[in-house]
Amino acid sequence: MLRYPHGMKIGVVGASGYAGGELLRYLALHPHFKPSVITAHSSAGEQITSIHPSLISYSGQAFSAYNPAEFADCDLVFLALPHGESAKVIAQLNPQTKIVDLGADYRLASEQSWAKYYGGDHAGTWTYGAPELPGKRSQIIASSRIANPGCYATAIALGTAPSSSFADLGDVVVVAASGTTGAGRSAKINLIASEVMGSLTSYKFGGAHQHTPEIEEALSSATGCDVAILFTPILAPMPRGILATISLKLTKEMTTEQAHAHYVETYKDEPFLTVLPLGEMPKTSSLTGTNHVTMQVAVDQRTQRLVISVALDNLGKGAAGQAIQNANLICGFPETTGLLGDGVSA
Repeated sequence: MLRYPHGMKIGVVGASGYAGGELLRYLALHPHFKPSVITAHSSAGEQITSIHPSLISYSGQAFSAYNPAEFADCDLVFLALPHGESAKVIAQLNPQTKIVDLGADYRLASEQSWAKYYGGDHAGTWTYGAPELPGKRSQIIASSRIANPGCYATAIALGTAPSSSFADLGDVVVVAASGTTGAGRSAKINLIASEVMGSLTSYKFGGAHQHTPEIEEALSSATGCDVAILFTPILAPMPRGILATISLKLTKEMTTEQAHAHYVETYKDEPFLTVLPLGEMPKTSSLTGTNHVTMQVAVDQRTQRLVISVALDNLGKGAAGQAIQNANLICGFPETTGLLGDGVSA
């Protein structure tokens, strides 16, 4: 018997941003998730295609203003709002409604970390939606409210977790570059083309990035290790994509071939994660528009450090694609439903 014999009523709050637009694109391809309520506060009344011209399947539809009454019958709601905004909306929704929050409001367990990196009141903690981390998939399936991970956090946690048995997670050094869509859609002088093209720059330097405590909490929960991350993000002159380089001190003798074999074995059954053959390196362009992750590992014998390279689409596996993956799990559908398309590399 079908779990939802009459189909599912889906709501999307905050659909005018980059992650919201990518979420609508995935929903248009999904056989069960068809959005019936699509809101965007600042763009209410505007045609969806005026903000997201590529979404021609939504031609003739307009964003509506947020009205909690319109979500009363929704089976599933996606929230794609700036941090600090989700909790206000959730308080007005049916407690029985399944929710996947693409924002940061419910990712952190530590109130102190929330206050330091985000400010304001800590809304609470939901199930962290990283299915590939140890023990998380079963927790997600049993949940109805999911905190979708951040884009950098996804890349770094997935790249680091398998090394916990032979590397020191108390000294993880990460340098990661992201495309400009990771900074959101609001106009900022430092993100206009004339400022970004042909240039690289670090930002939130010296451990100030808000994904730092999220990564540490996710890895500590998944591995049982004490975790400390030194994370330097870089703004790259490209619209989308993340490339993270992670290094850790080895705690036992290990060759590149042994480390690679361990990673391959760890992720061999994961539909969205590929450890590339030795000699191949992850490329952000190969993952554009997908929910996939690619990675490579090596051992620097001179320094006895493990090095991991991880690539993903910050709007796909780093946001909207992973949100659909989590929604599939909490709604009882196969995890890969609507998500198996290839990338759009030029």
